[in-house]
Amino acid sequence: MITLRISHKTTYRYRQAVGLGPHRLMLRPRESRDLRLISSEIVVTPAAAITWAHDVSGNALATASFQGLTDTLVIDSLAEVQLKAAVWPVFDIAASAISYPFSYSDDDWTDLGALTQPRYSDADGRLRAWARAFVRGERTDTLSLLKDLNAGISAWVSYQGREDEGTQTPLQTLDRGWGSCRDFAVLFIEAARCLGFGARIVSGYLHNPDQASLGFAGAGSTHAWAEVYVPGAGWITFDPTNRSVGGSNLIPVAVARDIHQAMPVSGSFVGGGDAFDSLLVEVRVSSA
Repeated sequence: MITLRISHKTTYRYRQAVGLGPHRLMLRPRESRDLRLISSEIVVTPAAAITWAHDVSGNALATASFQGLTDTLVIDSLAEVQLKAAVWPVFDIAASAISYPFSYSDDDWTDLGALTQPRYSDADGRLRAWARAFVRGERTDTLSLLKDLNAGISAWVSYQGREDEGTQTPLQTLDRGWGSCRDFAVLFIEAARCLGFGARIVSGYLHNPDQASLGFAGAGSTHAWAEVYVPGAGWITFDPTNRSVGGSNLIPVAVARDIHQAMPVSGSFVGGGDAFDSLLVEVRVSSA
């Protein structure tokens, strides 16, 4: 078990005073069997009224509402967690799902719903064919297939950090041969869905004290990865950016069907077309 402190500061600056619309904040780490949340605090400047809710995926969602005008917005999130995920996890996969292909139960299939459906157009079946190439026979080991897919992405795609907003489509990532952690995760999820798996995106933080992992800035950073539902084992964590399985160095904040649903901070302002000046995001994940 390791205790970690997470500092995530977002600063918006404007060239003149603007009115701020409601801002949606997904910054509170997601508690689970492997993660215990000790404390979490969000401080917003200028002062805001903050309300809390859980979204359809069970993520903690804060909404900050503002009055008046400002030329600066600072959202400062501080959290402390205990992380005890195994470095080398063992997955107790149900006998019915040990070999691929398998069928989800009727209840699982209904509940997974849109998480099994590809999100991006693949009219020529290129992505489906690319994903099928990882299947080694009529019957293959399910976990080995998912591990091969997870590791295989970095054989096709080089990591390249991107500061700009948005995510490449899976086919864009394959064609360009490079992508950020969110592009890797989206490609993995879409490929897994093409193979009939239920999969979802995860956003959160990467703890990287030796700075050996990709997708980092210093000892920690925001990060994106994937989870696949396998009967018996439940949701299994895959980080295709670093070819890793399990969440021993990952702090989840939000899970979602699509990556745009898991943005840490989103909102709007009312002002001139050239009012926006700059955005600065500072993240640090450190041992307590």
